[in-house]
Amino acid sequence: MDGLIRAIAERGDLAHVALLLWALGASLAFFRAFAEVARAHRRFDAFVRELACFNARHGRLE
Repeated sequence: MDGLIRAIAERGDLAHVALLLWALGASLAFFRAFAEVARAHRRFDAFVRELACFNARHGRLE
């Protein structure tokens, strides 16, 4: 690991490493947020289905 750090420091690629770490962190945050949105969508879909079943059983109030 020391050799890798030394090679990066000697070549001046620290900005590239920082950019890579930022991109990986941003991608991870995006995928976690996207997964949460997908879970929320599934919960909402289940709610709408239950509401439709309730309305079918008890008739619509108009």
